[in-house]
Amino acid sequence: MNINMTLIGQTIAFAIFVWFCLKYVWPPISNALHERQKKIADGLDAASRATRDLELAQERANETLRESKEQASLILEQAHKRSAQMIEEARDQARVEGERLVAGARTEIEQEIHRAKDELRAQVSTLAVAGAERVLEASVDEKAHRKLLDKLAAEL
Repeated sequence: MNINMTLIGQTIAFAIFVWFCLKYVWPPISNALHERQKKIADGLDAASRATRDLELAQERANETLRESKEQASLILEQAHKRSAQMIEEARDQARVEGERLVAGARTEIEQEIHRAKDELRAQVSTLAVAGAERVLEASVDEKAHRKLLDKLAAEL
């Protein structure tokens, strides 16, 4: 065995192995590495876009929330104003109704007073006739003296 021949054979075998690896093994590995690198770059781009989209969505959500709060406060303010207005209208209506009821009660009281006065006049005239009969010991004709009794009742 000659060492030079062994070295030359090993060099040739190594060259063939290197050529075989470069021709058939290295391209699929290189392609897989490039594809993996591209997928990672695409994933990073997608992640950065998703981050930007998330930030925009959060800003929009905050803006929508702020607008909703403003609208809710406006609606509450309008509701408070309307309720105050309705309360004031109810008070006015109650006041008018109360005044109407008081006026009706006063009218009814006045009518009762007039009826009571009329009844008292009738009773007084009857008593006056009865008293006059006893005093005169004679019967006073009520029909004949009706004008006088009415005048007397009006004075009382």
